[in-house]
Amino acid sequence: MSTGLQIVGFFLGVGSWLLTGACLSNDYWKVSSFAGSVIISTQQYQNLWHSCAEDSTGIKNCRDFESLLALPGYVQGCRALMIIALLLGLASIIVSVLGLKCTKLGNTSREGKGKIALTGGSLFILSGLCTLVAVSWYASRIVQEFYDPFYGGTKFELGAGLYMGWGAAALAILGGGMLCCSCKTGSSGAPQAYYSAVSAQQQGKTIYRTAPPSSEAGSMKAYV
Repeated sequence: MSTGLQIVGFFLGVGSWLLTGACLSNDYWKVSSFAGSVIISTQQYQNLWHSCAEDSTGIKNCRDFESLLALPGYVQGCRALMIIALLLGLASIIVSVLGLKCTKLGNTSREGKGKIALTGGSLFILSGLCTLVAVSWYASRIVQEFYDPFYGGTKFELGAGLYMGWGAAALAILGGGMLCCSCKTGSSGAPQAYYSAVSAQQQGKTIYRTAPPSSEAGSMKAYV
C-alpha cells in the first residue's frame, strides 16, 4: 500500500513541477478587463516577464520588462518565488527517486529510504507553497486595483496562468503529503515484523528450572 502511495505522490509531484514551468512561461497572468466597454479593439495581457497587446485582427506586440529595478515590488517577489519553486521541485524529484521503495540504488536500508522519501515530500510541499504564495500575491494585487476607484491605469482580470499556478500548487502539496504519509506507514510496519520475529524465536525455546531443595519439598508436602 505504501509503495503505491509513494508512486502516486511522486507522479503528482512531477506533474506539479511541469505545470509550474508552464505557469511561469504563460503570457496570461492578467488580462485587460472589458467591463463597461462597448467597443473592444485591443486586448492587453501581462505576465512576470513582458506585457503584450493584441488587436482585433490577431496581430500582437510584446514588450519585455527591461529594467528590474523599475518593476513593482510584488512582481519581483513573484519572480523570485516561482524560480525557487522550480528549483525546489527539481530537487524534490531527484531526492524522491532515490527514496522510492521500487528503486534500488546502493545499499540503502529501508529506514534510510523512508527518510529520503520524507525529505522529497517535504521539498514538494515547500515548492507548492512558494507557487501558492506567488500566484495568490499577484492575484490579490489585480483584485485590489480592479476595485480601487482611484486607480487610473488599465484594470485587469485574473488570467489563465494564475489558475495553472493554483493547480500546480495543489498537486505539489498533495503529492508531497502522499510521500510523507507513505514514509510513516512504511516505518510503522517494521517494528511489528521485528516483534513477531522475536516472539517466534522465543516460542521455540525450552525453559529449564532446577528442582527445589529436599527441605522445601518436604515442607510443601507437609502443608498439603
